Amino acid sequence: MVDPMTDMDRGQPARLDVTERHRSSNLWFEAARNLLHSPSAVLGLIIIGALVLTAIAAPLIATHDPIKTMIGVPGEIGRLPSKPPCIPILGCDEPMHILGLDLNARDLFSRIIFGTRTSLSVGVITISLSIIVGTALGITAGFFGGTVDNVIMRLMDVVLAFPALLLAISIVTILGPGLTNALLGITITFIPQYARLSRASVLSIKEQEFVVAERALGASPIRIVLAHILPNSITPIVVQGTLGIGTAILDAAALSFLGLGAQPPTPEWGQILSESRNYLFTSPHLVFFPGIAIMITVLGFNLLGDGMRDALDPRLNRS
Repeated sequence: MVDPMTDMDRGQPARLDVTERHRSSNLWFEAARNLLHSPSAVLGLIIIGALVLTAIAAPLIATHDPIKTMIGVPGEIGRLPSKPPCIPILGCDEPMHILGLDLNARDLFSRIIFGTRTSLSVGVITISLSIIVGTALGITAGFFGGTVDNVIMRLMDVVLAFPALLLAISIVTILGPGLTNALLGITITFIPQYARLSRASVLSIKEQEFVVAERALGASPIRIVLAHILPNSITPIVVQGTLGIGTAILDAAALSFLGLGAQPPTPEWGQILSESRNYLFTSPHLVFFPGIAIMITVLGFNLLGDGMRDALDPRLNRS
């Protein structure tokens, strides 16, 4: 007697799921190998790795308390506010301040080291929240379509109609200055990018054969989204997110520079620049070092993002 059960009845979808997961893992392994063969991506990884280690080990690396003034400290001599860099091994007889002191006689090196924590935290948290909210909105719009799609995407168009930094400034101005409100303002400006990216991916994936087959078998929308659509649409989001961290750090520094982000005495690179902007020619070290820190951080994330884009692009021919 012929068994009426087809391969699909016997559990063919389960075997397809296993094959699909295996193929996906191979693709990510191949992408990781391509990433490590990209000089710019490796350089970006080294820079970011060094920044992360610096943020973690900040209390061990910093030579002084970042918010403590040196005025009245025993052993401190000479001009304290905005004192230039002083390294005893290079012939300086005063107490060591590798990058000098700021206008409040606080050790600039220690403030920049601890500022790494603040800037990286703002960048990662902002982009993570933007990806979560934006991807959820984009997948919902692309999967259900119709009125849901129109409402969500028109709302995203309204947000995109405003210049990003100007919108963030407006939000922080309404909510009040502070690092938390600055983080919220920057997050809102980034959400439409990830909503559009995820929606575009969903529109191309949801009509593919394996998704249609799942629907025919009665799979729930949540299963289709989590098992098929989300894993296959995550690549451009990851790349954009990596590039977006550098931009978020720049935006946070800009808000702090305007007095809307981190407030004194919090060590944050944009806030350090804001305090010293009028002393560019008389005490250039106060502006130069935090500016270099911002530049190196943004460069690291941009290099890594470009490398990830190339490594995850299946259209590139690699030997």
